[in-house]
Amino acid sequence: MSGGKTDHSPEQSGSSGRGKRSLPKRFYKEVAVKDEGGRSALLLDGRPVRTPGKALLALPNPELAEAIAEEWRGQGDHIDPLTMPLTKLANSAIDGIEGRSEAVIDDIMAHAAADLLCYRASGPKDLLAAQAKQWDPVIAWAKDALDAPLKLAQGIVHVTQDDAAMAAVKKRLEGLDAFSLAALHVITSLTGSTLLALAVSLKRLTPDEAWQAAHVDEDWQIGKWGEDAEATARRAGRRRDFDAAAQLLALSG
Repeated sequence: MSGGKTDHSPEQSGSSGRGKRSLPKRFYKEVAVKDEGGRSALLLDGRPVRTPGKALLALPNPELAEAIAEEWRGQGDHIDPLTMPLTKLANSAIDGIEGRSEAVIDDIMAHAAADLLCYRASGPKDLLAAQAKQWDPVIAWAKDALDAPLKLAQGIVHVTQDDAAMAAVKKRLEGLDAFSLAALHVITSLTGSTLLALAVSLKRLTPDEAWQAAHVDEDWQIGKWGEDAEATARRAGRRRDFDAAAQLLALSG
C-alpha cells in the first residue's frame, strides 16, 4: 500500500524475533472512499491505497469499502494488521484470487470431499448426539437444497463422495466473485467444512450457528476437561478471522 512517503501494507508488518511485534507508525490523517470506475477505492490523505501486490485496493461496493475504511480510521499511533482482518481479506481477494478463481474453488472442493460434517465419532453417546444435533440438519439441507447427498463415516477412515454430489457443490462456487470466494475459502479453512461455509453464504445458518457447529467436538472436550488458556487465545484469533470473512461475504453480496 502506498501513501505519503511510505509504502506499507498490513501484511508486511510482522514480528520482531520472538518478542514484541514491530508495528509501522500511522502516516495518514484522513481516510476516504472514492468511486473509481464503478468500484470504491480507499484513499489515505487523498492518495489511493494499494495492495501488497501493488494493485489498487478497489472494492465492489461502497458498503464494503466503508467497513474497510473504518479499520484504517480505527488505528492509533501505529498500524496493527491484527485489527484489520477485512483489509487482509480484500488484499487476498485482489492479489491472490482475481484471475485464478478455479484454483481457489479446487481448494474449497478438496475440503468438501472430506467435509467435517461427514465424519462422526464412534463414541461416546453424548458426543454422537451433539454432532447429530448440529450436523444432521446441514447434511439434510445439502441433499435437498444443493442436490448434494453426502455419505457419512465413523472415525477417520476416508469415504469417497459421489461425483454428482461434488459437482453440485462445485456449481454453487462457480461464477462467484473474488471477494466472495476469499470469504468462503477462509470460512471453509477455519471450520473444515465447505457445507458450513455455503450454509452461511446462502443464509441457511447464521455465522454464530456455523461457528458453533464447527466446534462441537472442541466444546465437548472443554465440557469434559476444561479450557486451556493458550487454546482459548488461538480460538479467539480464529473467531476474529471467521467473523471478518462472514462480514465480507455479507457485504460483497
